[in-house]
Amino acid sequence: MTLNCAIIDDEPLAAQLLESYVKDIPFLFLTGTYNSALTAMADLRRKPVDLLFLDIQMPELSGLELSKLIPNQTRIVFTTAFKEYAIEGYKVSAFDYLLKPISFDKFLETSDKALKWFEMQQHLNSIDKQRFIFVKSDYRLVRVVLDDILYIEGLKDYVRIILANGDRITSLINMKRLEELLPYPEFMRTHRSYIAHMTNVTAVDKQRLVFGEDLIPISDNNKDEVMQFLEQFTLA
Repeated sequence: MTLNCAIIDDEPLAAQLLESYVKDIPFLFLTGTYNSALTAMADLRRKPVDLLFLDIQMPELSGLELSKLIPNQTRIVFTTAFKEYAIEGYKVSAFDYLLKPISFDKFLETSDKALKWFEMQQHLNSIDKQRFIFVKSDYRLVRVVLDDILYIEGLKDYVRIILANGDRITSLINMKRLEELLPYPEFMRTHRSYIAHMTNVTAVDKQRLVFGEDLIPISDNNKDEVMQFLEQFTLA
C-alpha cells in the first residue's frame, strides 16, 4: 500500500529535511511541498492526500487553523518545535505529533503507524458485511445498521443517532471519531452538529436536508462539499 503525503512548513530547511525522509520510505509518495498554508489549501481540497505533515507555527494561517479546513480523510501529523502545542494538536484530532528537530527514526515510526492505520481501514472497507457499527448506549453495546441511519446530531459530549424506524440512540462518543468510522462520502458532515446519511436524503429545502419530517442544516463551510455530492445525482 502506498500513502500519498504532503508537507507544509514555512521553513525551507525543515521542509527539505522531511522531503529527504519521505524519499527514503518506500510506502510514502510525496505529492507536494508547500511553504504556505494558504497556497496548499486549494490543492489539498481538490486532491486530498492520505497523510499531511503540517507545521503549526506559520504566518497568515496556522497549522491548527488549516487542519480544520482540509478534507476529513486526511490524517494530520503536526510538526513543531514547541511542546506546548501537543495538547492543542490532539484537540483537533491530529493523528500524531512530531517535535523538532525531527529524527528519521521518529519520522519512520509515525509513518509506519499511519500505514498500519490505513491498512486496517482498507481491510474494514473491503468487508461487505461491515455495514454496521456498535455504539455504547445506556451501559450496553447497541448494533446500528448503517443503512438504517438517517442522520446524526452532536450534543456536546454525546451524539444522537436517528434511525429510519424512528428510534433515536444516544451515545457518549466524539462526533469527529464517529465521522472517521463512517464511510465517506455516503456519510458527510453538513454542519458542525450534524452528519447526514446522504443516500437517505429525501429532499433539499433551501439550505437544509430533508429526511421525512426532519430537517437538518447545511452550514456555509460545508455547503460546497454537500452540493457537489448531490449534483452527481441531479438531472439538469
